[in-house]
Amino acid sequence: MASFEVIGGNKLKGDIQPQGAKNEALQILCAVLLTAEPVTVSNVPDIRDVNKLIELLHDMGVSVERTAPDTYVFRADAINLGYLETEKFVEQGRAIRGSVMIVGPMLARFGQAKMPKPGGDKIGRRRLDTHFIAFEKLGARFEYDSQESFFNVTTDGLKGVYMLLDEASVTGTANILMAAVLAEGLTTIYNAACEPYIQQLCRMLNRMGAKISGVGSNLLTIEGVDELHGTEHRMLPDMIEIGSFIGLAGMTGSEITIKNCMIPELGLIPETFQRLGIKMEFRGDDIYIPEQDHYEIDTYIDGSILNISDHTWPGLTPDLLSVALVTATQAKGTVLIHQKMFESRLFFVDKLIDMGAQIILCDPHRATIIGQNNQIPLRGIRMTSPDIRAGVALLIAAMSAEGRSIIDNVEQIDRGYQNIDGRLNAIGAQIRRI
Repeated sequence: MASFEVIGGNKLKGDIQPQGAKNEALQILCAVLLTAEPVTVSNVPDIRDVNKLIELLHDMGVSVERTAPDTYVFRADAINLGYLETEKFVEQGRAIRGSVMIVGPMLARFGQAKMPKPGGDKIGRRRLDTHFIAFEKLGARFEYDSQESFFNVTTDGLKGVYMLLDEASVTGTANILMAAVLAEGLTTIYNAACEPYIQQLCRMLNRMGAKISGVGSNLLTIEGVDELHGTEHRMLPDMIEIGSFIGLAGMTGSEITIKNCMIPELGLIPETFQRLGIKMEFRGDDIYIPEQDHYEIDTYIDGSILNISDHTWPGLTPDLLSVALVTATQAKGTVLIHQKMFESRLFFVDKLIDMGAQIILCDPHRATIIGQNNQIPLRGIRMTSPDIRAGVALLIAAMSAEGRSIIDNVEQIDRGYQNIDGRLNAIGAQIRRI
């Protein structure tokens, strides 16, 4: 198990390039299963979760050629359905949550799919009902082995149907889309997720020959086709990493430029950090964060305390609430962070309290942060990363703290952030992997 030794109190300076979007990559890579023709994907992040999914696809029979550090050519022309019966497949499927998105394309193209209950962050219940209820509506037969926690779906042919999703699940919408593009007739998905990741997937599928309309809205219409073809696709920059760098710059009083951000795709992320007091300038497609010794949390018009909460897109992504929370600890003012979706995601705040932050954990979903205006800096401690997003929030806290911190279990951070220690050290951080 690896750890980070972090010497805090250093101001960073320079340019940093965000990686390709992790959440988009997991969808796009599963979509290569929909065709026997080559699919070229670029700006692929070199992170643990993505690499594990590429390994799974390869072992299923997808040929994988790495033509550049961030570019792959996939060809799913020799899928081994028997591999789904092996113990190694079970082990790989359980390792990452994104593996569930192979079910839609496998069901559509081969008429069958199996999947163990996938793993991922321990942030609370993450049900998969939306996926499998939709597959049943499309005409699939579904079985769940509760003893082995194993999903099994089969079909003699999917048929288009109208469906209203019970939640605007991003992975659910992606999975259903990938099944519906090869279904017979018309499929309508209402209350669909409409994150930029989903929009990117829709555009890729349309380039492959799919007929999807309503892209960017929560009402998607899919006219089924007989087959899809190869294409080329480039990932967006990772919006979660961009938000993390904005919070990091404010928290450490650093002057950095985040390059090539695709700002129109960031939604409320810049505005959220601006309301926490972080100054920024948009320079073309770059975000420049000037050095700030102090930043002040905004209030509502009537002077009441600001409430930052997660919402479905175009609201704030829940993946950035951990970073917003830690950024607020050294601001001037008070904010309520309301994490609506996952009941275990705020439990990392006990480490911040040990570091000296003023936080009241109201319940599993809400925390009140009383900012200390950099008057009482955090102090370095030893802590453990519980999940990807909390892990990077703790890394930001350690970089702003006085003294030395140790963060254990940084494999969690590696799942979502590419060479994060090397890239931050290049602009002035002191992080050592031990």
